[in-house]
Amino acid sequence: METRVEVEPTLIASRFLDDLSKTCKMGSPNGRSMNKSEDEVPFGPELNFQQSDSTLVDVHGSRSEELQTAHRQTLRGIIYRSIRVVVFSNKLNLLMFFGPLAILLQKLTGHHGWVFALSLLGIMPLAERLGYATEQLAFYTGDTVGGLLNATFGNATELIISIYALKSGMTRVVQLSLLGSILSNMLLVLGCAFLSGGIVFHKKEQVFNKSMATVNLGLLLMAVMGLLFPAVLHYTHTEVDLGKSELALSRFSSCIMLVAYAAYLFFQLKSQKNLYVSVNEQEGQDGNNANDDDSPDISKWESIIWLSVMTAWISILSEYLVNAIEGASTAWKIPVSFISVILLPLVGNAAEHASAIMFAMKDKLDISLGVAIGSSTQISMFVVPFCVVIGWITGHPMDLNFQLFETAALFLTVIVVAFMLQEGTANYFKGLMLVLCYLIVAASFYVHVDSYQ
Repeated sequence: METRVEVEPTLIASRFLDDLSKTCKMGSPNGRSMNKSEDEVPFGPELNFQQSDSTLVDVHGSRSEELQTAHRQTLRGIIYRSIRVVVFSNKLNLLMFFGPLAILLQKLTGHHGWVFALSLLGIMPLAERLGYATEQLAFYTGDTVGGLLNATFGNATELIISIYALKSGMTRVVQLSLLGSILSNMLLVLGCAFLSGGIVFHKKEQVFNKSMATVNLGLLLMAVMGLLFPAVLHYTHTEVDLGKSELALSRFSSCIMLVAYAAYLFFQLKSQKNLYVSVNEQEGQDGNNANDDDSPDISKWESIIWLSVMTAWISILSEYLVNAIEGASTAWKIPVSFISVILLPLVGNAAEHASAIMFAMKDKLDISLGVAIGSSTQISMFVVPFCVVIGWITGHPMDLNFQLFETAALFLTVIVVAFMLQEGTANYFKGLMLVLCYLIVAASFYVHVDSYQ
């Protein structure tokens, strides 16, 4: 009688896949061995298959362990490379150690002057690295969205500082620091971008998309209108309800400004996005882009993770910074208005400053303009009214009356920048004029006594 060997199809498939069927290949439909006799199998068919099955498990187990080990090594390599690129590639990052030092000093001594100074120095490289991570993310989004991302995450520092100050009841510090951010972006950041780009490309005039700049300036003038009417209402004493009409008008205007900014984002990114294609992108579409060699240093998800880490660390240091402002003003004998309008924005705008200059030196002036003017627009049309609404919700009344001196400084700044941008070209002389205007503003706030704090 013939002996039949019953073999499961899955076992045969496994044996074929792992090349273990060379010793006992099953070829006939009824399961007979066509190449070797059963006597050649040392321990019989069933035992032989059991041995092969155990061998299969050992092979698969070793392969799985090897894959896991390789995956862990690859992940460690990515993390190491990312930390090396982001943290150890810039000498300014040495200032990061001042952040933990400020926290330690606050716990041990409580000296507000030193805590403020060290917190300020500790936030500066974080703000710059925040701009770097946003710049890397901009490689995957294009110039228009990239400029918007730079402005948004660049303003994260100001927004976090403002929320902590508002929670502490320091409404005037919120107003002055946000005003200082607008002035710094429009005069100092944009001026340095024009100046550095003009020096690098001194043989030609740099050009940018004038349509984008015009719309942003229109929004800035609308923001000036929103700040001007509460101040005029206050100084002319023409309120219907004294002390209430000014606050009610500010809250209503803030809601209108938020709606206008949301409509601007839709208009820029969806409805009329072709209108905002940068000059650099247009050249790339025509095949004339000279910056095709630029490539990101880190991946998109690495950029997002670093943005989250930097924002969280900035939020921790901002609390110590805000709590030390008044003590630093007393210790250093410097007006709080100067600290709020000049010193705080210099740190908060470190990201915009570095990004705008870097892009201008690469002849990507549309991104520089999107960072500087776009950031000012976002602060005036989103961050300021957002803080008013947050104060409304949390019971910390904040209005849009930035007082006459501050509102006049903002209005004149918008007018000066509007005249500088009306031709759609930039050079080092325009940049120098904007920087010198900022020095005049800084000197004015140094001698200005704010009686509303």
